[in-house]
Amino acid sequence: MKAAAIVAALLPLCHGFQPPRPSSLLRHRAITPLHLAVAPEDVSDKNFDLAVIGAGPVGVSAALLAARAPHSKNVILIDAPRASGALMNEATGEDLSIGGPTGLFSKALRDAGKRISVSSLKGMGLRDDSVWNEIVTSCVELASFNAKDTVRQLEYAGVTYVQGHAAFADSGGSSSLFVTAEDNSISTLTADKILLATGSTPFRPGGIPFDGKRIFDSDSINTLSYLPKSVAITGSGIIAIEFAKIFKNLGSDVTLIIRDNIPRNALMKIGLDKDIAATLVADLARSGIKVERGAQVKKFNVPRDNDKAPITLTLEGRGGSDRPQGAATEIKCDIYLAAVGRKPNTQNLNLPAAGIKCDSYGGIEVDSELKSTASGGNVYGAGDILGRPFLASTGMAQGIGAIQSMFKEDLANESEDDDAEASDDNICIGGEDCTLGAAGENFDPKSLASNPFAFPVGVWSSPEASYYGLSTQQCQEMGIDAGEGVALYAECLRGLVFSPNGQLKLVYDKSNGRILGVHIVGDDACELIHYGMELVKAQRTIDDVLSNLYSAVTFHEMYRIAAMAAVDEVGARKRRAAAGRALTARMRGSTDI
Repeated sequence: MKAAAIVAALLPLCHGFQPPRPSSLLRHRAITPLHLAVAPEDVSDKNFDLAVIGAGPVGVSAALLAARAPHSKNVILIDAPRASGALMNEATGEDLSIGGPTGLFSKALRDAGKRISVSSLKGMGLRDDSVWNEIVTSCVELASFNAKDTVRQLEYAGVTYVQGHAAFADSGGSSSLFVTAEDNSISTLTADKILLATGSTPFRPGGIPFDGKRIFDSDSINTLSYLPKSVAITGSGIIAIEFAKIFKNLGSDVTLIIRDNIPRNALMKIGLDKDIAATLVADLARSGIKVERGAQVKKFNVPRDNDKAPITLTLEGRGGSDRPQGAATEIKCDIYLAAVGRKPNTQNLNLPAAGIKCDSYGGIEVDSELKSTASGGNVYGAGDILGRPFLASTGMAQGIGAIQSMFKEDLANESEDDDAEASDDNICIGGEDCTLGAAGENFDPKSLASNPFAFPVGVWSSPEASYYGLSTQQCQEMGIDAGEGVALYAECLRGLVFSPNGQLKLVYDKSNGRILGVHIVGDDACELIHYGMELVKAQRTIDDVLSNLYSAVTFHEMYRIAAMAAVDEVGARKRRAAAGRALTARMRGSTDI
């Protein structure tokens, strides 16, 4: 009794701690309902200027843009949240993910892992279910804040919101939509313009017994109802690494199963610099995450009569080969997650009825104005439904571009100087020939795929990683004599004191010093990259960065340190080596440097 009293007294002192709630209260927490949605029958037989299908960040931002001046259109937003792996409040039917990105749950889990010390709570004697309740409650609160703000904006803009499955009518061309409610009642409406923004769903390889209880994909993991002691994850991309670090930070034993023998290869395929990718992989090992290379799951043994018994995974080599001698052939875990990519969510829309074609990957085909092949020429697409790169940022830019393409006449009174200003964003390589096109001018899939300056990429792992522009390897392939300037986090005061693990790299053209790419791994990398993006877009040089003054005790000091490294490579290597030795000694608790 005395020990219990001590624990009870100490609990309020734990950072981020709130008294644990019973699981049932957590799952049905009485958050204020969102009253925006109207019933499908209330809009039956009505016509709208614009119908947006999908209420993720792409659909919501596009609907708001169209409803506000200068467009001021009559907009309806249609969404089926239960069909999208979204976060739901089952007590109220509230969609907690409206306006939120696909990775909302993982981002909330990541934040909760930073604010809540799982090891401290367990050390105080709390049970796993109480700890998990605390974590999920935090996630629900974060999601609810975003959902309520989204609803507020939609209400103020006058957007009509309906929950239901939307599909093109069999005989209504490309302007007529059927909306099926949860009770299977069907309403019909028409729209002059339609934007498809239904997002994507996880790719599910055959042979995996997904059940949403112990075998998950990257969406169904949202429904996880307990804190697992052990997790096995298949995948080597951004999502797999994000969840691997999240569960490790929450105290789980994590095994990452990667088909490639060299883990960094998959990260390099999405554009990460080789050193940044290697740093992320090294961090996995340093964090205690086990990495099974050149492996895949051959067989799943999931106990059906005992939820607490471990799952047994039988491993084989890539392509069905035998594993090397000494390599693991069996893994036991509480849950398994397949994070092996995503695919456009185009099923159940009855696209052929509207004359809309899809590519071989399932994404709808669009032109440079994001217009589909619809028979009426009135249907556009934006976001994951178009395919890669499956990023919320590019999807929202596509949504803006689609609205502007639809309603060009509303912009007739805008300044005629806009075109001239937009042309200043051209990033040209090799004299006056702009072979890489205009940065951010076109956001259709083909333009994005061919333009390395179209958007920044962020990996929300821990540590974060981000990049914009060209890598040294890409420069070499283009015939550019490129150099690198590298700064370690441990070389700037803020990094040395608070977060020493990480690096920032500037890739530049040796012939003129112009910065062509920025690559970062470490704390706040996804924030720091935007200054680097501006350096590249503004065609700044290494000398420009050296002439700038940066505030003390900020991560931005690394930009100047990296620029200094570019002009003094020998000295920079010595400084990095010294910083590395000091950091190693610090990690080992030694003062002998």
